[in-house]
Amino acid sequence: MAILKIARMGHPVLRAVAAPVADPTAPEIQQLIRDMTETLADSGGVGLAATQVHVPLRLLIFHVPASRSGTGADMPLRALINPVLTPIGEEQVTGWEGCLSVPGLRGTVPRYTKIRLTALDAEGAAIDEILEGFPARVLQHEADHLDGRLYPSRVENFSSFGYNEELDRYPMDII
Repeated sequence: MAILKIARMGHPVLRAVAAPVADPTAPEIQQLIRDMTETLADSGGVGLAATQVHVPLRLLIFHVPASRSGTGADMPLRALINPVLTPIGEEQVTGWEGCLSVPGLRGTVPRYTKIRLTALDAEGAAIDEILEGFPARVLQHEADHLDGRLYPSRVENFSSFGYNEELDRYPMDII
């Protein structure tokens, strides 16, 4: 396994729409999932899209710690291949987001509170489920990467966008 280099905002791989994965079980895809898993663990993040590691394919990994799951239980690491997200309802909530490709910054972003996920897992099995709360936010953030979009383009109030150190020093009651 290997820790992969993370593309930063401005790199063209982050601005392009990723191509579908033809065979989720292909050895190179399985290796990519293992390398992305190691990279995510090293970074301390909760999600990582293949485009963030310079691979323009529709693949992402994520996990949600118990403290953020809304259920009190860990949501173990999962790989999603060719994910499609569909909002359920119009309700959105604004929340803080950061990104490994936009290091040192965070901002508030509106996201749908409930989504339907369809995708393939790492073995090629179909997934069709409903997610809400923080897991839904994480998936929307990561799926944006696959469509060439970074979270700063979704920030509506730039007074709530800044460097982590400054936002920690001068907290805001925005959300």
